[in-house]
Amino acid sequence: MTDPQDATAARPEPRTDDHGAHHGLSSAVRVISSLTLVSRIAGLARDLVTARIVGDSALGSAFMAAWAIPNLFRRLFGEGALAAAFLPEYARASRDDPETADRFATLTVLVLTLVTGGLLLVGEGVLLAVLLLAPHDPDRALSLRLMMLMLPFMPLVCVAAILGGMLQAHGRFGPTAASPVLLNLFVIAAGIPHFFMHHADPVRTAYFIGIAAVLAGAAQVAWSLFALRGRVAWKRGFARAAEPARRMMRRFLPVVIGMGTIQLNSLIDTLIAMWPVWLGPTVLGMAYPLDPASNSVLAYTQRLYQFPLGVFGIAVATAVFPMLARTSDDPHAFLATLRRGLRLSFFIGLPASLGLLLIREPLTGVMYGGPGSAFSDEGVRRAAAVLLGYAPGVWAYSLNHVVTRAFYAAGDTTTPMRVAIGVVGLNLLLNVTLIWPLGEAGLAWSTSISATVQLLVLIHLSKRLTHAPAFDAQTLAGCGRVLAASLVMAGLVWGALLLLGQPQTWSGRLVVVAAAVAVGGVAYPVAATALRCPELRWLVR
Repeated sequence: MTDPQDATAARPEPRTDDHGAHHGLSSAVRVISSLTLVSRIAGLARDLVTARIVGDSALGSAFMAAWAIPNLFRRLFGEGALAAAFLPEYARASRDDPETADRFATLTVLVLTLVTGGLLLVGEGVLLAVLLLAPHDPDRALSLRLMMLMLPFMPLVCVAAILGGMLQAHGRFGPTAASPVLLNLFVIAAGIPHFFMHHADPVRTAYFIGIAAVLAGAAQVAWSLFALRGRVAWKRGFARAAEPARRMMRRFLPVVIGMGTIQLNSLIDTLIAMWPVWLGPTVLGMAYPLDPASNSVLAYTQRLYQFPLGVFGIAVATAVFPMLARTSDDPHAFLATLRRGLRLSFFIGLPASLGLLLIREPLTGVMYGGPGSAFSDEGVRRAAAVLLGYAPGVWAYSLNHVVTRAFYAAGDTTTPMRVAIGVVGLNLLLNVTLIWPLGEAGLAWSTSISATVQLLVLIHLSKRLTHAPAFDAQTLAGCGRVLAASLVMAGLVWGALLLLGQPQTWSGRLVVVAAAVAVGGVAYPVAATALRCPELRWLVR
C-alpha cells in the first residue's frame, strides 16, 4: 500500500510534443531491445538445453505442445486482447485520475486471476478425463501429463504480463522486458543436471523442467509486483473503476475475437503438427504427411525467427503502443508516431528476414545439431526447411504488431478483428494444402503468407484512423533506402558464405554463423549510414 499522493508524484507527465514523443519512442525501444536481447540469448541457451534433452521425437513434440498451451493464453489474455483493451484506459486514467487508475488496476488483476484460475481448473479436469477415458497410447498419455503439469504456468504468466502492461504505462519498460530471463534461468537450472547424470531419463527431466516453469511464473509475478511498488496503490472499492472497466470490456470482446483468431492460427498449427501423436498416423484413411517429430521440429524452429522479432519487432510495438494511446486525441502526433514505428520495424525486420534466409542451414545445425544433441541429422535438415518458410515473413510480423496496436489505441477494435477472422480462414486453407508437398515446412510458409496478406490489408484500412496514408512519400522513400541497405548487406553475407563453404562439423558451422553475423552486423549499419537512413540515428541517438 502506498500513499495516493506519493503514487501520483511517481507518475511523470507524458511528453506529447513531436520531439519528445520521438525521443521517448527511440529510448523505449533501446531499453526493451537491450533487455529483450539478454532474455532472448538466455532463451536460446534454454532451447539449446531442452533440444538436446527431448530432440526431434515424440517426447520433443509433447514437451513443446505442453509449453505452447499456457503461452497461448499469455499472448491472448496477458499480452494480447486484455492488454490491448486495458492499457489505453489505464494510461489515460494514470494521466488524468491516478486514484481511479489504482482501483481500475486492482479490479483488472483480481478478475484476471479469477478467470484464468477457473480456466486452469476446467483445463485440468478435461485433460484428466481424456487421460483416464481415452484408449491408452504412451505418446498421447505423456503429452497429456506434461500439459497438466505445465498448465498452472498459464494464470501466473497472464497476471505477470498484465502487471508488465501497467509498468509500461508508467514508462517503465525494463522490468517487463527483463522478467522472461527468470523463466529461462529456471528452465536451464532444471535441465543442466541431465547432462551430468549417467543414464539420465529425458522424460523425467522434461517433468522437472515443467515444474521449474511453474515456479518461474510465480517468480515473475513477484518480480513485477516489486517493480510496481510506489507506483500503484492496490485499493478495494471499485465504483470509481466501473466506467473505465466498462470501456475496457467493450474493447476487450472484439479484441479477444480478433486476437483469438490469431492465436487460433497458432493452435491450429499445433493441432495439425500433433495429429500423429494425438490421433494417429492416418487421416481419412490416408497416410498423414507429418510424423510424431513434426511438432518438435516446427516449435523449435519458431524460436529462431522469433528471436529478431522478439528482440526488436515486438520491442517497437511495445514501446509505441502507450505513446499511440496518449496521442490518440492528436491526429498529427498519432500519425507521426505510427509512421516512425512502422519505419523502425521495417528497418529491423527486413534485414532480419534476409539474414535468416541466408544462414538457415548453418544456424539450425549450430542450434540443434552437433555432439550430444538429441536432434537427428534429418531433424536438423527439416528445421532448415521450416526456417526457410518462416524467414520471409519476419518483417511482416513486425509491422503487423505496430499497425494493429494503432487501431487499438485509436479505439477501433472491430477492424483488426474482421481482418484476423479472414486471415484464419486463409491460414487454415494454406495449412491443409501445403503440408502435403512440404511437410511441416508448409505450416511455416502458410504463416508467412497469411501475415503478409494481413499487413497489406491493415495498412490499406489504417487510413480510416489517420485520414492520410500511413506510408506517405517520405515514409516510402525511407523504406526504399532500408531495402537498398538490406540488399547490400545480403550480398556481402552471401559472398562470405560462398567463401566459407558448407562445413559439416558443428564447430565449422559455428564459424560460418559467427562470420555471417559479423559481416552483416558491420555491413548493414555502414550501408544505412551511407544511404542516410535516419532510423539508425533514431535508435542510437
